[in-house]
Formats: sequence, C-alpha cells, structure tokens
Amino acid sequence: MTVRTRAVLGELPSYRPGRTPERVARERGVAAPVKLSSNETVFDPLPGVAEAMAAAVTSPNRYPDFHATALREAVAQTYGVEPEQVVTGCGSVALCRNVVEATAEPGGEVIVPTPSFDVYGSAARIAGATPVRVPLREHALDLDAMAAAVTDDTQAIFVCTPNNPTSTAVARAELERFLDRVPATVPVVLDEAYHHFVTDPSGVDGMRLLARRPNLVVLRTFSKAYGLAGLRVGFGVAAPELAAALRKVTLPFSVSSVGGAAAVASLQPAAATAMAARVARVVAERERVSKELAGLGYEVPASQANFVWLPIGERSADFGAESERRGVIVRSFAGAGVRVTIGAPEENDAFLRIAAELA
Repeated sequence: MTVRTRAVLGELPSYRPGRTPERVARERGVAAPVKLSSNETVFDPLPGVAEAMAAAVTSPNRYPDFHATALREAVAQTYGVEPEQVVTGCGSVALCRNVVEATAEPGGEVIVPTPSFDVYGSAARIAGATPVRVPLREHALDLDAMAAAVTDDTQAIFVCTPNNPTSTAVARAELERFLDRVPATVPVVLDEAYHHFVTDPSGVDGMRLLARRPNLVVLRTFSKAYGLAGLRVGFGVAAPELAAALRKVTLPFSVSSVGGAAAVASLQPAAATAMAARVARVVAERERVSKELAGLGYEVPASQANFVWLPIGERSADFGAESERRGVIVRSFAGAGVRVTIGAPEENDAFLRIAAELA
C-alpha cells in the first residue's frame, strides 16, 4: 500500500543540486573534477569568522537564540533599518518559501519570471497558489510583461536581480516604474542573493527603496559573497508589519548558533573590507571569462553575478555532459543554456579550454 501524500507533490520536480566532485569522480573516472555549478565562492571564511564559529560551537547542547537577536541587530546597523524589519532564515531560499506561506492563499496567483530560481514556482504550488510564469526578454526580466500579468488574484511577485540563471540585473529606474504599477497591497520580493557582485551603476539596491515601498521584501544571503554556503544563513528586510508576518511562518531556530555567529562576524568592518577585495577579484575574473567566451563565438549576456550564462539552447544538456566528462562540472538547463560559476583563475582556465573544444 502506498502512503497517501498531497497530489501536488506528484507535479513538482525535486530540487536539483549541483553534482558533487566526489560523485562525478566516481561516475566519470575524473581524478579531480572542478565544480563550477553551484555559485559558491572559492575563498576561505572572512577575517574573524572562523574564531566566531569556534566560540559559538562550545555549547551545542543549547538552542540558539530563537529571535536571532544579534544577527538582526547587526543587519539593521549595517543597512540603516530597524531590527524589527529584519527576518532571518535558513538561507534566502527559506525566506522565499516564507513569503509565499505568509501571503498566498489557495487559488491565488504568484508571478515569477522564467527562467529564474526554481523555488519561486514550487513555493507557490506548495501553498496552493498558481505560479504565473512570465518569460524573460533577451535573457533579462521583462518587468513590463510582469506588471501586465498582475490581476486581482495576484498575491506575490518575485523579482530576481541579478537573475539566476541568466546573470542579468534590473536597473533601479526600471524597477521603480514597475513598482509604481503594482498595487501597494501586493508584496514584491526582490531577491538580491548576488547583489554584491553588481558593478553597473544603474543597478538597483533594494535597501534604498524600502522606506518608500512598504510592499517590498528585500532578500539577501550569506551563501554567496560572504562564503557561508555551508552554514545556510539568509535574511530579509521589510516593513515592520510585513516582517512580523514572515516571522510567524519562519521555522523556529532556523539559524544555528554557529551560523548566526559567523554571519555577525561577516558584517564587521574588517570582514567587509576583505570581502570587497574578494568580490573585486571575482568581478575581474568574470570579465575575463566573458570576454574569452565571446571571442570563442559564444553569446554571453552581460553578467552582474558571480557566474556567466551561455544561452546555447538545445545543446545545453550535451554541453554540460561533455564538460563534466572532461573534468569541469557546470549547471545545464535543458533546452535553455548553461550556467558557469566564476571560480579560481585556474578553474576558469580549465573551463575555457573545454569551451574552446566544444565551440
């Protein structure tokens, strides 16, 4: 007898994480595969982070602070907001789920760009809402089309910038026009997981819009630029009333003592200075890799993230498999393209050699 579960689960794809080097080595017979599929950083923890983690792990028998007070206060001080505006969670991905759980009713609609982060659509379906998928235009979010898709049934909207997986970013003026068209009762989630890598001066910074946009939720993560992907810490900032609603659906104790301590330490001045230097190195490699790929004949949208996007359509699955067979793991999206994380220079060189062979 099969145990009964919700019918919607049969329609949802399972989350597909990047393949691990260990698995690829075992299956492909590659000695030391390079992993460029998960948008992780290659750098060690920032100054002061390892020490904070060691101090926090001394009492693993005790629960972490339920309210993540130190982290919320550190985020508030960093971004000039009030602690009651800050919500923490197990990475920003968990907060995406929380927004939908707090705002979407069964039968409602959640507007999501496509392709973008898979969690948006699945979160809507799990909540009983319908994801309204709006195609990108020239690899970028089509905010005009997204605004036109708003109906009386719209209960949340996701805006990913820079967009995962296409790497393109939304301009501030463009977002402002979009927000003007969205009813103030509809929450707009601005997912800025890759914000620190944006160098375009016209790019949006959601934190600067919050004071005038009470329906805006800005999400950030410590998994990317801060290099804490393994600790799973993210945060959102919103108007106090909306933040309070999000906390009601947040899994209790979702930020561990070690993760919280590492995140707080990552926001200290010495760590922030070191991170800025590391981000600059990633951006320099991003520009080098993009230029070399373009020279090989690939179309490369202007990246504002820590990865590049190759929109190679039907070749994507084969390209990903061949790259993996040659020792570099990338993330392929069948029928759409391939996403490649910017790694260390020698890792990027390994991918560029493969890209030249497959051009």
